[in-house]
Amino acid sequence: MNNRALGTEYEGMAENYLKQYGVRIVEKNFRNRFGEIDLIGYDGEFLVFFEVKYRKSESSGYGEDAVNAKKRHNICKVSDYYRSIHGIGDFTPMRYDVIAVNKGQIRWIKNAFEYC
Repeated sequence: MNNRALGTEYEGMAENYLKQYGVRIVEKNFRNRFGEIDLIGYDGEFLVFFEVKYRKSESSGYGEDAVNAKKRHNICKVSDYYRSIHGIGDFTPMRYDVIAVNKGQIRWIKNAFEYC
């Protein structure tokens, strides 16, 4: 299975996991020239931008470790564009979360990083 197909599979797994906890997904694989956000949804009143990261084994590190400063910066730029085209103002509460899939286990890291 190629990396894109594998990514799609784990993003689907993450989406199903989040729905079990009441998250309403409104967008998948939202892209612009700065990058991509895997999932966008609402957790209660919070607009949440989710980055899904998979690691087959701990020797590759943990999924959450792959969200480095450059990746966070790009996610913030993409989220700005998303909010702009959808008329979502600065007063809407929002978060940046990571869904880490490590060896088949899902971990939801809320507030994984601050807006940058």
